[in-house]
Amino acid sequence: MNGETTDPTPAATHAALVLSRNGGQVGGERIALLSSIREHGSISAAARARGLSYKGAWDVVQALNNLFQYPLVITQAGGRTGGSAEVTAQGEAVIAAFELIESELAKAVALVERRLDTLALPPPTALLWSLSMKTSARNALHGVVTTVTDGAVNAEVALRIGEGQTLVAVVTRGSVRELGLEPGRAAIALIKSSFVILSAGETPPRTSARNALPGRVTHREDGVVNSEITLELEPGKSLTATITRESAETLALDVGAPACALIKASHIILAVE
Repeated sequence: MNGETTDPTPAATHAALVLSRNGGQVGGERIALLSSIREHGSISAAARARGLSYKGAWDVVQALNNLFQYPLVITQAGGRTGGSAEVTAQGEAVIAAFELIESELAKAVALVERRLDTLALPPPTALLWSLSMKTSARNALHGVVTTVTDGAVNAEVALRIGEGQTLVAVVTRGSVRELGLEPGRAAIALIKSSFVILSAGETPPRTSARNALPGRVTHREDGVVNSEITLELEPGKSLTATITRESAETLALDVGAPACALIKASHIILAVE
């Protein structure tokens, strides 16, 4: 052994719970942030407690609110004292459900370990792979299919993402069949931030873009060349666009300014559980 020692007791296996929701994932780190927001009453305080940047925490809250039918966190803008954040009843239910499943999962893993040990088999970590879906799309919006209009090759699918907010996507007829897209089916719209075009003001200009969603700028982060603009469509629903910094300045897309998000139907990808 060349002087080396080994621990005869193998390390315990710990299960990491990740729940898939409409193409997105909710794991322990996100639940911990939700719990911290509940405890501290603000996103900034929760971010500091979790060792996150404010933007990182805000992005998590935005993603969670978009993934669920109803927002998990409601924010309130503040003055000199800063804003506040409140975990909603749905958010509380998500935290409770996650903690319950995680507790039961730990018991199941312990039982599996004991059975594998009896059979002289390797531990779960040596036998199993964690499978997950990841996407580079910046926007993932939960919705419900309202209509499907069939065509010769493609179909037009309308997805209600909120009160008075509808997205229309064009997908192949084969995709409609494979995904089971029909009225009442829950689905998620995946949209790259670079596919979102912004126009200033509450009224969208006349363009060929099938989707025009009005909103208000809630966040702007400038880089040397590009700017990332987040538009609140309604409480708890938002959309992020990446545009040139020159365009952001020309359109005066500052926080609080009204704007419209323009998206081509062919630039929306639909996914289901």
